[in-house]
Amino acid sequence: MEALEGIKNLSYALDTFYFLMSGALVMWMAAGFAMLEAGLVRAKNTAEILTKNIGLFAIACIMYMLVGYNIMYPADGNGYFPVLDFSFMFGGDNDPADVLATEIDGWYDGSYYSGMSDFFFQVVFVATAMSIVSGAVAERMKLWSFFIFAIFMTGFIYPLQGYWKWGGGFLDGLGFSDFAGSGVVHMAGAAAALAGVLLLGARKGKYGANGQINAIPGANLPLATLGTFILWLGWFGFNGGSELILSNVGEANAVAAVFVNTNMAAAGGVIAGLITARMLFGKADLTMALNGALAGLVAITAEPLAPTPIYATLIGAVGGIIVVFSIITLDKLKIDDPVGAISVHGVVGMWGLMAVPLTNGDATFGAQAIGLITILAWVFFSSLIVWLVIKLIFGIRVSEEEEYEGVDVSECGLEAYPEFTGSKGSGI
Repeated sequence: MEALEGIKNLSYALDTFYFLMSGALVMWMAAGFAMLEAGLVRAKNTAEILTKNIGLFAIACIMYMLVGYNIMYPADGNGYFPVLDFSFMFGGDNDPADVLATEIDGWYDGSYYSGMSDFFFQVVFVATAMSIVSGAVAERMKLWSFFIFAIFMTGFIYPLQGYWKWGGGFLDGLGFSDFAGSGVVHMAGAAAALAGVLLLGARKGKYGANGQINAIPGANLPLATLGTFILWLGWFGFNGGSELILSNVGEANAVAAVFVNTNMAAAGGVIAGLITARMLFGKADLTMALNGALAGLVAITAEPLAPTPIYATLIGAVGGIIVVFSIITLDKLKIDDPVGAISVHGVVGMWGLMAVPLTNGDATFGAQAIGLITILAWVFFSSLIVWLVIKLIFGIRVSEEEEYEGVDVSECGLEAYPEFTGSKGSGI
């Protein structure tokens, strides 16, 4: 009996620790998004983009604690709408006696790790979804309008569609499969971003009167590359942690497979993005390589366990090709996304969802399509309404003068690179 209790205690502790460390890796992705976005915007907008990234993370944590987690993982619900219970914010966790009383045969159902560790792992996911929005609306959005939207996105919009799949809602019942969030996290973030970008409009000078597309280079590509590597590292927690438990041979092998497939998909995305850019532009475009890596990671996130490593590489490679053509297409449609977030997380997120049945025999294309359309429609239209209300009440875009001078000064009162940005009105 004592030996059995020792095994249960050890398994509980190991799985809880693994969950927490996976969450810490995903939290580190916030730094990756901040560095990537800061590198791909102009110097005069860097401090504001960094302020957005740290601010949205804090907002996500508080809103998810107050209401979001209760919506996404309720005590009860009808599959469409949850029955809210706000007890989580007042503390509490699994009772040791209840845990030890569980039969060992029923241990590995994902139920027996700390409830607090589950919250921590989930809250960094909602922050990731909101980070996607930040880059797409960069260089021309009002800071506080962005923060107001973050309240609604992290507290209400994201959690409801998360409940539909991961909280045991109707999409889960239909057989919709999304292992770690190509749709629930990445496509959802991109849909919210697209709604904001359509209302916000393009940056001044991005598109000419005669249809020409003017490149607006980022200020710091080494920083953007560092951000991509940080995201690549954090993704092992994102996908690996979504296996939920580690403490038996089968689960340990599954986690290892997820890590390998995640890594191979990113590698496939880089090479495919580079080759596609070389064929289209005649150059090895670094930004396309970076977006190719992220596209490969997004593509494999819906199903990183079932594929073999070679299939994972191919799934990532297709994502790397798609993202290049998507970025070009959105520019032709005059949808201005400074960091390519809508393409990376939205368009490639769709590919990731629809690729699941290629390697997972339990998934169907019909269920995947229903899940895709449902998440996309809910997040886009609900976000569009919230953005529109914010626009009517507070405005969402800075003035032309503020945009020209850089939102660092107008929104934050300081500059990230004061020695290099020069005088007011610098176009840097």
